[in-house]
Amino acid sequence: MAAARATVEQVAFIIRHTSGIVCAPVTHDDARRLHLNSMVSDNDAPLQTAFTVSVDYHAGLTTGISAEERTATLRALANDNVAAEDFVRPGHVFPLIAKKGGVLTRSGHTEAAVDLASLAGHPPVGVVAELVNDDGSVKRLPQLLLFAEEHGLKLVSIADIIAYRQRRERLVERVAEFQVETKIGPAKGVAYSTPFDSVQHLALIFGDINDGTAVPVRIHRENIIQDVFAHSTPEHENTISRALKRFQSDGRGVLLYLREGSSGVPAWALGELPADGEIESESEATRARDWREVGVGAQILCELGVSSITLLATRRRTYIGLAGFGIELVRTELLGD
Repeated sequence: MAAARATVEQVAFIIRHTSGIVCAPVTHDDARRLHLNSMVSDNDAPLQTAFTVSVDYHAGLTTGISAEERTATLRALANDNVAAEDFVRPGHVFPLIAKKGGVLTRSGHTEAAVDLASLAGHPPVGVVAELVNDDGSVKRLPQLLLFAEEHGLKLVSIADIIAYRQRRERLVERVAEFQVETKIGPAKGVAYSTPFDSVQHLALIFGDINDGTAVPVRIHRENIIQDVFAHSTPEHENTISRALKRFQSDGRGVLLYLREGSSGVPAWALGELPADGEIESESEATRARDWREVGVGAQILCELGVSSITLLATRRRTYIGLAGFGIELVRTELLGD
């Protein structure tokens, strides 16, 4: 829901059917303007959701927890005429900072809410809350479908928003092409930039990747220590070497090298990023670590004309929103040691 259009009745409905924690996704610029500082300096939450300090709108404030007062806070967050000093901290509404580029950079609910509000012609501030069952458990898709039908609500997925924006805009730009001789033979290199990154992402293309069949693809997050300096032997090769061998066997493939610290590719402290350049997912609660930043890699694949892939990975993973970019994940092949 767009925060600018929030009503007391709607917010009361949200509170009644959710966990009661009402969040307000905002842009980075609005967060800075309103002095919405991060809740913690070191965010180690499973989904890496960018919570700020909670707020209440000062005007008419009593406890701040009523639907009426939370509605006032939500609408104030979406009002350009409201300043930072008009809020008290902490409060009962939790702003979340969306990544620049929205769902095309990070396929999260925070970005989806900001994008939806903006696409509807409203200020880019949303309202989100987690729907729960009577026993307190989180509603899943089958239950969400029934809930939407019961209450006459529209159901929109993150993939839907990605697909809509993907048809109308693009955030990656091809800035350079070059030839490179690798240990498995020649490859074509392509460098890409985005409007909000100071680094460039790289794609190495081997053979013919535009014959309409699934292309072997390795999407690799930069890990400079492991990729360049770590010792590698024929018995214990790093992940890139194993992917290149797969390309050599198939006669084609694409290696996407996503640079560290860019938008959509978080910078990890040494020791936190697994040696294979991937982020491990162990449960539904940590599915963000499967591919929360799907946008950059998927847009590069689209720009290369790739629509069907065989993913080369070190573990089975769930990719959020990939279909929204028009890319079919045919299968996942595990790269063994």
